[in-house]
Amino acid sequence: MSEAPGVRGARAVKLIAIGNSKGIRLPKALLQKYGWSDSLVLEETGDGIFLHGPKKDKLSWKDTYRDMAATDEDWRDLDATVADGLD
Repeated sequence: MSEAPGVRGARAVKLIAIGNSKGIRLPKALLQKYGWSDSLVLEETGDGIFLHGPKKDKLSWKDTYRDMAATDEDWRDLDATVADGLD
């Protein structure tokens, strides 16, 4: 792979035959950098295609608070941190 001319951060890649389709090989370092392993999401945009990993579900603040409240963890030490006067 080499850098594509005129586009910062772009790389030129060759299409390779995969059965009746074509594909690209992504370098191991790039896969590790973005934490990609088994699958990617391909989005078509007006400018081309955009690859990214699947969206990870995140808890809302409400769900996070509910889950924290359901645990038997002692949160009294948090009061000392909040009361230390630092903002």
